[in-house]
Amino acid sequence: MQDVAETRARFIELIGMVTQAEGLPRISGRILGLLIFDGRAYSFGDLARELQVSRGSISSNARMLAERGAIERIARPGDRQDYYQIRENPYDTFLKGIAARAEKTAQDIAQLAGQLPEGMGETTARVRDYAFFYKVLAEGILIASEKVGSKPDN
Repeated sequence: MQDVAETRARFIELIGMVTQAEGLPRISGRILGLLIFDGRAYSFGDLARELQVSRGSISSNARMLAERGAIERIARPGDRQDYYQIRENPYDTFLKGIAARAEKTAQDIAQLAGQLPEGMGETTARVRDYAFFYKVLAEGILIASEKVGSKPDN
């Protein structure tokens, strides 16, 4: 059983590091890792104790994960506490969010390229190529999202 506990702790920390590398707070990843690994709902207090962080940190990071569609807040009848659990297939939602941000970036860059004055051909081409990169990225991520969303149950 010690091996499972150690693997669990390493998984939670790994997801924290991965999430941090993607520009989100490390504690968000640790919350996500815990909820993925354990597969059950946790109250704010339980999350704070389990991850050894403040309830305030849990609150702000759980709210961010919920806004991104990774976790959901649930209530239990007769219990005044809020609980969080991993959403079913949150990875599809993650990918759709990434694709939407990439598409918005492509549009913003393309708009700026359109504002460049005549005679800046090479610069305009490079900027449009960069917009095209984000457009293709968004399209590829949406294809991946469809695959993740249609993944059969294990």
